[in-house]
Amino acid sequence: MSKSSTSSQGSLTCGLDRAAKENKPTTIVVFGASGDLAKKKTFPALFHLYQRKLLPSRLSIIGYARTHMSPEEFHKRVTSTFASDADKSSVEGFLKLCTYVSGKYDVAEDFQALRTEIEKGEHALECSGSSDRVRVYYLALPPSVFVDVATQIKHNVYDGSCTNRVVIEKPFGHDLESSRKLSTDIGALFDEAEVFRIDHYLGKEMVKNILTLRFANVFYEAVWNRHYISNIQITFKEPFGTEGRGGYFDQFGMIRDVMQNHLLQVLSIVAMNQPKSLGAEDVRDRKTEVLRRILPIQLEDTFLGQYVASADGSKPGYKDDETVPQDSITPTFAQCVLHVDNDRWRGVPWVIKAGKALNEAKMLIRIQYKDMPNALFPNLARNELVLQVSPKESMYIKTIVKEPGLSTKLAMSELDLSYKTRYHNVNIPDAYATLILDVLNGDHSNFVRSDELDEAW
Repeated sequence: MSKSSTSSQGSLTCGLDRAAKENKPTTIVVFGASGDLAKKKTFPALFHLYQRKLLPSRLSIIGYARTHMSPEEFHKRVTSTFASDADKSSVEGFLKLCTYVSGKYDVAEDFQALRTEIEKGEHALECSGSSDRVRVYYLALPPSVFVDVATQIKHNVYDGSCTNRVVIEKPFGHDLESSRKLSTDIGALFDEAEVFRIDHYLGKEMVKNILTLRFANVFYEAVWNRHYISNIQITFKEPFGTEGRGGYFDQFGMIRDVMQNHLLQVLSIVAMNQPKSLGAEDVRDRKTEVLRRILPIQLEDTFLGQYVASADGSKPGYKDDETVPQDSITPTFAQCVLHVDNDRWRGVPWVIKAGKALNEAKMLIRIQYKDMPNALFPNLARNELVLQVSPKESMYIKTIVKEPGLSTKLAMSELDLSYKTRYHNVNIPDAYATLILDVLNGDHSNFVRSDELDEAW
């Protein structure tokens, strides 16, 4: 008992120490600081880390966007999605770190002004010219301006005497050709080690737990293969439609928006062989191996659809959104069967599906086991391991048991672990907070490498 308890505490301590070890003077520049992504995700994540004292002790945060805003207007926007009961002194302390620069995304003079602001902040942090400095450039921007901004950063802001890290949000291209061009353009400006491609699903608690679940528990890994597993289903469901944003969604559709990135990333972790170590490159090597072994998808294994208005007319259909072209054939629902052609998974179907305007919000991984050979108890429901990624982190095992008492009947029961119940005193961080902390520590484990991205397309 004491061994287990010590091990658990050790893991927690290591996590906090890892944050402290990278306590270098840091400047974080959030491009697109006036946009929804920065407002809803980036700044709240930074504030969460600030509250938990996980940010570097010497830190400057600079927002950059085309919108003209006074410092007061910028601060109001930064805090607009913070919890209403957020500690006032913490909010005030966080805002003291934040300044704002307005400028265009393709004008050298504006980026030179940004550089001046960065250097002003570094002087205040007493780290001017130090090789320990870290500059993080977070591109919370549409992909159409990625290369323009990256080019301006490299030519007018980048400082080769310190550490530079560039964070890029999905989508990473529209198809294989555009993705390769984006990778080539970014690669011509920055080393791969300087680039962090965010897929926020890799920062979700249950997704990050998959490696531990598999490789720290012999009773899972021993049966994690085609000999015991019948099929694996990865499901993403949203209860809402496009709600006025259909024009944007229609450019991508459900396959590009969710399946090619989020769901394939999850699949690669569930399917990968054990890496040589937990180092970023070893983990990403194994994930890339899986993606390379996925066979071409067959048309007969694919189902596409669009949601229509509800029967009572209370909920509009996809084409009822005025921003959606009336001749659109963009799928709002997609399902396909994939096959991983290697020794571990050959013959096992992987069913991935995603859709909007469905009955609930849920993302889960369902692993269904094969029937017991030569079973003493035939014709029973199959065992399943279910990992619920969202909205409530949990996992459960569907197990056949005898009904209690004098009955000899068999019943399906669930051995379950709900994070909210079991770890009720633990505040599970948002995926963005987890990933930003990884960026600050220079850890690429939960980010997408260029060759991995290429294989996913």
